[in-house]
Amino acid sequence: MALADVIKCGIDSIKQMSEHIEGAILYLDSGCTESFQYMGAFPVLLDLGARAVCSLENMSSLDAAVDWNSNFDPTRKIVVMTSRLLSDAHRYIVRCLSTHHGVHRCAIFTSISEIAHSAYPDSPLGPDAFHEYETLLLQDYEELVKKCETKSRQSEVGNFKEKLTFEDDRWSRLTSSEEDTPHLEATSSGKDFYEDNPLGPLEDIGQTLVVSVHHFPMILCPFSPRVFVLPSEGSVAEACLSFEHEDSLSPGLPPISTGSFSDGDDVPPAATLTANFLYHLAAKMDLKMEIFSLGDLSKTVGKILTDMSSLYDVGRRKRSAGLLLVDRTYDLLTPCCHGDSLVDRMFSSLPRRKRTTSYTHMKGSQTQSKLGPSSVQRSPVDVQIPLAKLLSEEDSKVDESCLSKNIEAFLCGWDSYNTSSQIVDLVDLSKKVHNEKSLSSEIQLLSGSFVSSENFRGTPYMEAILDRRTKDGAVLIKKWLQETLRQENLNVNVRTRPGSVTKSELQPMVKALAESQSSLIRNRGIIQIAAATLAALDESHSARWDTFISAEKMLHVSAGDTSQSLAAQIQDLINKSTLTSSHGQKNGKMEPARGLLSLKDALLLMITGYILAGQHFPTSGSGGPFSWQEEQFLKDAITDALIENPSEVKLKFLHGLTEELEANINRIKSEESKETSSNQLDIDDFDDDQWGMWGEEDADDNKKQVYDDMQLKLELRDRVDNLFKFLHKVSGLKGRNIPFREGAFGLESNFEGDSYSSKGLLYKLLTKVLGKNDVPGLEYHSSTVGRLFKSGFGRFGLGQAKPSLADQNVILVFVIGGINGLEVREALEALSESGRPDIELILGGTTLLTPADMFDLLLGDSSNI
Repeated sequence: MALADVIKCGIDSIKQMSEHIEGAILYLDSGCTESFQYMGAFPVLLDLGARAVCSLENMSSLDAAVDWNSNFDPTRKIVVMTSRLLSDAHRYIVRCLSTHHGVHRCAIFTSISEIAHSAYPDSPLGPDAFHEYETLLLQDYEELVKKCETKSRQSEVGNFKEKLTFEDDRWSRLTSSEEDTPHLEATSSGKDFYEDNPLGPLEDIGQTLVVSVHHFPMILCPFSPRVFVLPSEGSVAEACLSFEHEDSLSPGLPPISTGSFSDGDDVPPAATLTANFLYHLAAKMDLKMEIFSLGDLSKTVGKILTDMSSLYDVGRRKRSAGLLLVDRTYDLLTPCCHGDSLVDRMFSSLPRRKRTTSYTHMKGSQTQSKLGPSSVQRSPVDVQIPLAKLLSEEDSKVDESCLSKNIEAFLCGWDSYNTSSQIVDLVDLSKKVHNEKSLSSEIQLLSGSFVSSENFRGTPYMEAILDRRTKDGAVLIKKWLQETLRQENLNVNVRTRPGSVTKSELQPMVKALAESQSSLIRNRGIIQIAAATLAALDESHSARWDTFISAEKMLHVSAGDTSQSLAAQIQDLINKSTLTSSHGQKNGKMEPARGLLSLKDALLLMITGYILAGQHFPTSGSGGPFSWQEEQFLKDAITDALIENPSEVKLKFLHGLTEELEANINRIKSEESKETSSNQLDIDDFDDDQWGMWGEEDADDNKKQVYDDMQLKLELRDRVDNLFKFLHKVSGLKGRNIPFREGAFGLESNFEGDSYSSKGLLYKLLTKVLGKNDVPGLEYHSSTVGRLFKSGFGRFGLGQAKPSLADQNVILVFVIGGINGLEVREALEALSESGRPDIELILGGTTLLTPADMFDLLLGDSSNI
C-alpha cells in the first residue's frame, strides 16, 4: 500500500492539469508561489509545456516575451492559479486578460472549493460559484472589449490609457486602487495596433474568450512528505479564527475553549475554509477520515467535516485514517518559547519574503463590521537564504557590469516599438544593477529558498533535520557537505572536530562547492541548507536565542518555587531590557548594555511567565496569579520601560499613544541638552530683569508641562492595566481548558532534562493517544456508518464501538492556529517511543509559528488587546 506523501500527491495533482498547462502562460499568486517553491513544482510546470511561469500580482506585458518554450505563435492560453477566493483574485485576473489581448482560453484554478465559496461570508458567489464566476468574468471582459473598440474608433494617433471600471457593484471595488487598474492600449487601426503590440492584432480581442474555473486543493507548503503548513498569503491561513469577544485572544488564534462549539452566524470564516481544505486533502490522498477534535474551534471544524463526509463519501472505498484536530490555544507556551530545534532557529534568523499587495476588500461585509477583522496578516513561510552575503563578490563570480549591459541590450531591442512607459521603468531598473544594494534587494542574485523535494541520496534535507535537535542537525549537515566535497573531488583545509559544528568549519566548505557555476547548480540543495544553518549559527542570532533559552529556564525554575519568586524574575527581565535599547541609553544617558534582550523580548518573556504562573498558581475569578503588590511592581516596571523606550516595539494596546510618548522622550532629551549647554554660559551675560522675566515664563511652562506629563502617564497606566487584564486571560487558560483542568497531561514543575513534563502538548497528546489512554475533552465525530447504526440499525442492537486513533495506520494531526519545528520533532519522538513503526504520522498546521509570530498574535497588530 502506498505511503502517505503530501509532496507526491501535490505533484501528481499538477500533472493532471497537463492539458491546460501545455502552451499556456501560467500565472501564480503569492500563495501558490510559496506552495510550489517548497513542493519543487516549478521544473514540473515547465516540463508540462508551460510557456512561462509568472507572478499574478506583479504581471507585466513583458511576461509573454519571457518564453522558454519558444515558438512564434502569439499567446492564446492563460492559466491562473490562486490560493484565494475568486472575488479576491478578480482584479488581477482581469488585468491579465486586458494585457494579453489575443487570449482565446483562460483556465482558472482556485484552492477554495465551490462549497467554501458559497459559505464564506465575504464571497458574493453562491452554490454554483464556479459557473457564476465564469459568467461574471466574461461580462467584465466583454465590457472591456467594447471600451477598447470604442476608443480605437475615436483615436487618430498614438496610444491612450484608460482606467478600468465596472458597473457591477460586486466587483467594482476590487479595481479601485490605481496600481491594480488594468490599462488598455489601442490605435486607430488594427494594423497599426498589431505593429505596436506584438501580442496580437486588434481583431483578436473581439474573438470569443473561453473561461473555465476549476478546483485545485493541493496548495500547501510541505516541509517534508509528512509535515506541512498552509501558504501565508492564502485565504485559508489569513481567514479569521475567532471573532473579538471575551474568549478570544487574537483573530489568528482559536478562542479559549469553554466546552461548546460555534454554530450558524458565529462560525469564524476559517472554520469553513479549514474544514473544506482538509476534506479535499483527504480525498486527494484517498483517505477516509475518523475525526477527533480537542477544542471548541476544532470541534466546529470536525462537525463541518463530518457533515461533508456524510454527503459525499457514501459508497466510496478509501484507506481509513484518523484526523486529530487541535486548538492552538490549548498550548500557547511551546510556540512562545525558544526550543532546541534547528528548523525554528533557521526560520527565526533568516529574512522572509516581503508580502505582496494586500487583498483586503475596501468594502466591508456585515461579518467584518459586526464581529471584527476578517483577515490575519501572516508572515511569509518563504525564507530568503542570503547566499550573496555568504559568497563574497570575488568568490561568487558575478559580473555586475556584464549583467547590466545584457539588460540594457534587451531593453534596446524591446524599445523598437517605442512602448515608452514600460521602457523608462526598465531602464531605471537596469541602472540600479550598478548599485551593490540593488543586486541583493531588487534582483536578489544568489538568494535561495527551501525546496523540500531536494535530497541527499534519497533523504530529503528538510525531513532529516526536522527530526533532530540543533546540534545533531548541524552535525548531519556537516557530514553531507564533507561527502559532497569528496564526490566533487574538492579539498578544503579545515580543522573539524567530530560531534560539533562551527561557522568557521561550514563556511569554507560551502564556498568551495559554490566556486564553479556547474558545482553550484549541481549542489544547490546542500548549499542552501548549509547557508541557512550558517545564518542560524551566526553569533548575532545564536547568542540571542541562547539568552532566551536561559531566561525561559529561569522562569520555569522560579515557577516551581513561589509566585513571588516568579514575579521578581519577570520584573528583573523587564528592568534589564530598558538598559538594552537601540541607542544604549537610559534616561537620556549612556549606560552599559547588560544583555541581548530588548523590551519586546522582555514582554514575550512576561507572557511566558504568566502562562507558567497560571499553570502553577491557578486562581479563581478574574484575578491574576500574582498578589496585588507583586503585580503592581510589574505594572510600574512596564510603564517606566515604555516611557523610556516608546518606539522600540509596536504594541497594539499603545495605538494612538505611541507618538505622544515619542514626543515626550524627545522633549526630555532636548531639555537635558539645553540644560547642559546653558550651564556652560556665563551667568554675568544676563541682567537681573531678564532672569526674573524668564523665571515667570518658565514657571507657567513648567506647570503646563507637568500637567501634560501627568495626563500622559495616566493614559499610559490605563493602557498597561488593559495589558494585564489580557495577561490574566492568558494565565487563566489552564482553568478553562478541560484537559488542563482535569489534569490529563500532568503538568509537573520539573524542567530539567527531557522529562515528560517539559514536553509540548502534541508530544503529551500523542503519547496518551498511542498508548490508548483517555484524554478528557477529546471528542469523536461519528463516521457516516456510525451515524447510520445510531439512527437506524442501533434499534436492533447493532451498535458500533467508538474507534481509537491508535487503531489507525495513518494519523493526520492538524493544529488550528499553527505549529513550530520543536513540536514536529517532539511528535515524531512520541511516535518513535510508542513502538508503532506501522503508523504513518502526518503533521499540519495553519502556519509555521516562531516566537516573533506569537508576539504579533498576542501583543502586536494581530492581537485583540
